[in-house]
Amino acid sequence: MGPLRQQVGDVIDGFVLEECVHRTVMSSLWRVSRPDAGEGQPRLVMKIPALKPGDDVSAIVGFELEQMILPRLSGPHAPRFVAAGDFTHVPYVVMEWVDGESLLAIARTAPVPPARVAEIGARIARALQDLHRQHVIHLDLKPANILLRPSGEAVFIDFGLSRHDELPDLLGEESDVPMGTSPYISPEQVLGVRSEPKSDHFALGCILYELVTGKQPFGEPSGKAGMMRRFWRDPTPPRAIAPDCPPWLQDVILRCLSVDPARRFASAAQLAFALENPEKVELTWRAAKLHRDGFWTVLRRRLATRRSAARPQARIAAQLDSAPIVLAAVDLQSGHDELALRLRTHAERIFAAEPGARLVCVTVLKTALLSLEDSAPRNGGNAYVQRLVELQDWARGLKAPTDSISFHVLEAVDPAAALIEYARKNQVDHIVIGARGSSALRRYLGSVSSQVVAEAPCTVTVVRLHG
Repeated sequence: MGPLRQQVGDVIDGFVLEECVHRTVMSSLWRVSRPDAGEGQPRLVMKIPALKPGDDVSAIVGFELEQMILPRLSGPHAPRFVAAGDFTHVPYVVMEWVDGESLLAIARTAPVPPARVAEIGARIARALQDLHRQHVIHLDLKPANILLRPSGEAVFIDFGLSRHDELPDLLGEESDVPMGTSPYISPEQVLGVRSEPKSDHFALGCILYELVTGKQPFGEPSGKAGMMRRFWRDPTPPRAIAPDCPPWLQDVILRCLSVDPARRFASAAQLAFALENPEKVELTWRAAKLHRDGFWTVLRRRLATRRSAARPQARIAAQLDSAPIVLAAVDLQSGHDELALRLRTHAERIFAAEPGARLVCVTVLKTALLSLEDSAPRNGGNAYVQRLVELQDWARGLKAPTDSISFHVLEAVDPAAALIEYARKNQVDHIVIGARGSSALRRYLGSVSSQVVAEAPCTVTVVRLHG
């Protein structure tokens, strides 16, 4: 093994150490360059673990995990992997240098305006959904481990405590102590469960709470006994600390902080949807809460916690599959005709098969530029409002919880492009769209459905009307 303390100018496998930008007891981060890469090379950073005699073996295992997970990740929400070195010489990981603001810097300015908190939270939740789809649970979300690119995307760093669904869980196999950062660790992680994607939802709830109030919901406990308190001792409601926190945002935050993962959002995509669409959040008792729970309630929870045990969890992919976002693209140009009714029947079947699904009902109102019809209704009312009412009326017969359905009217020149962009932005899992076998608008509708099938970033089901 190489030297334990690197210096500026050292060369490791062709990478030149230029500047130490961050150092902790666990690792150091170095700006590095690669002289043989020529002009215009991207900025790189090398992470080197701090290995000293007597160090906790979990630090070494965590670094091994990061070396295994980072190369498997793609997209804008994780640093791009470049190279890695093993423990026979100098262990390291070289990755993209991410330009952006650390969420820790933003958290230090808390309380942050609620609208900004919701925006940041939605970006993180979108990134989480992408991470979970790649079979990874972060398990150590905190402001210091989140960056915001200038383009807006949230980026996660430090995957040393993470769990990959398709890799051995080295940390879980070698230790049964709680692993995470105490202010943000989920209740199930305290019990040793490392396979629950909603653990990341809990951590995000802690972050949102901190941004809104300037305080951490559960303080900074130093041991397992202190971390166990979150099983029975609820945090002070955000609105009791920050009165400008809107009720809907408190509802979302406290739902994330539910002790039982089943009471949190079904997926990170559904959490992001709530943060981006506050008018769609169905307010519950959480929204009106202004005080912590009383003595007897807390006592009952504490006694129940002693009798409970951690439950084995399904694989990440299986949990995401049970909570899809389904987009029903409803054509209402001809009113509630047979095709629209068949589409509704298909949506009902999805709800019957997937109780955790969220249905997004969407219709496109063509703009005047390419409109085949007068965009203003004959009664002189607002076209957008009329179409929204028609869409809600279409869904009235659906047998599904009201908080699982939302309605959206998109105004666009190109209906297919609008549906595809909506699906991409909102991480839709499944689109259901109608296409007519023959009609005066067959060519138009057919082109929409075929373009959606060809370009949508998800599964597409086409419901056809023959004849």
